[in-house]
Parts: sequence; C-alpha cells; structure tokens
Amino acid sequence: MQTPEITAYLKTYCGWSAGVRAVLTKYNLHYIEKDIIQNPAFRWEMETKSGQPLSPCVEINGEMLPDVSGEEVEKYLIDNKIVQASDAATEVPTNAACPTEQHESEVKLRF
Repeated sequence: MQTPEITAYLKTYCGWSAGVRAVLTKYNLHYIEKDIIQNPAFRWEMETKSGQPLSPCVEINGEMLPDVSGEEVEKYLIDNKIVQASDAATEVPTNAACPTEQHESEVKLRF
C-alpha cells in the first residue's frame, strides 16, 4: 500500500482529537499534526480548507474529512483501502468527547 499523506488539525486536549491520534497510531501512520489551539494560524488554515470551524479535521491524500472522530477516520482509511482493518485496541476511546473536568484542569490558552 502506498504511504498516505495525512495532516491532522487537532486540539491540544480533546477527546475527539485523542481518538484521531489513537487511530493514526494504531495503524502506524505518519502524519503532520497541526495544533489549532497552540497556533491560531493552523485554525485559520483548517477553516479555510474544510469550510467550517469544528475540529478535528483530517486531510488524507488531499481529501478533507471535516469534524471527524477517530472511528470515522478509521472507517475512511479502511473503505479507501489505505489500511487493512485491525482489531488492535487503542489506549483511548476513538469516538468520545473529553470529560468536563479535563477541560477545566488542562486547557490553557497561550497568547
């Protein structure tokens, strides 16, 4: 299989973003991570490319998957024969928001 080009627009701390990271790690896929919290220019880039403000967004071989979960990324990868399905477990849920207490304790904006 050809190595896919993947750019993931993710948040520093986010259940959805953690799920996307987990799926890409599960399949040992190299990707460029653009943290939209730490770098507002990446948020602008994501919104321009995806046409909407919600994250995570993952671009795979030029195809933008806007506002996706890890499960949706995995389905796309399998359906498009980029990877073969695997039953390997991930360390975090691939389709879950983060708990409120995580946001309250870990999210810090840097200006």
